[in-house]
Amino acid sequence: MGYARYFASLARGAGYSVAKGLALPAVRREAVQSGAHGMVYPVSTYSPWLTDAAFQRVYRAVRRNTLVDQWRCYELWTLLGELREIPGAVIEVGVWRGGSGALMAARCAELGISEPTFLCDTWTGMVKTGEVDIYYRDGKHDDTSKQIVEQLVRRMDLADRVQLLEGIFPDATGAAAEDHAFRLVHIDVDVYQSAFDVFEWAWPRLSAGGVVVFDDYGCPATPGIPRFVDEQRGLADRLVVHNLNGHALIVKR
Repeated sequence: MGYARYFASLARGAGYSVAKGLALPAVRREAVQSGAHGMVYPVSTYSPWLTDAAFQRVYRAVRRNTLVDQWRCYELWTLLGELREIPGAVIEVGVWRGGSGALMAARCAELGISEPTFLCDTWTGMVKTGEVDIYYRDGKHDDTSKQIVEQLVRRMDLADRVQLLEGIFPDATGAAAEDHAFRLVHIDVDVYQSAFDVFEWAWPRLSAGGVVVFDDYGCPATPGIPRFVDEQRGLADRLVVHNLNGHALIVKR
């Protein structure tokens, strides 16, 4: 990376962080008032996603179809490499337009993982919002469709690797995947009750050494997710990790 590109990237990142920090008290007042939220500024600089050509190729193909940023996408990408020898399929609940799910399916193809990638969504917006979910109501993120995801999957030549399950998961569609074990479960549902229900369904099916990733642990708009994840701490069969990129990981011992 040349100096011009480096400083341009630095300016963009700094500008984004300042804008986000200034807006946070206005748009997420309760999060700021809780005392548990503040802008995070890690001092580490190692950024292997920048030089990972395979990741960058796939990320460029999916980035317009996901709200999951480059850092979190790269964690999903690398986790699958670490879980290559763990038996089981991959499942994502909360797909939106399919970007992160297609990225995981592409990574599985690269690694030679033959088990399917299940992508589960209502494609009509969020469900099961409750009192703790103060920023969201049912129907949010309905600006998508199953057809959008199908088009992305076909464009990336992943149709034989991906199964789309349409409906509330696991209530309506869990039976279609219940006979599978899983190596990686990606929960991107934003709200407490949905996260609870998906996790309770997935945990008995997660292989030892497998990982559950919660996308929205660090987001000020999704207080139900840290509440649920923090309830899992201290239990003997699981290891809970908070990553400063906003993910929380639960590893099955």
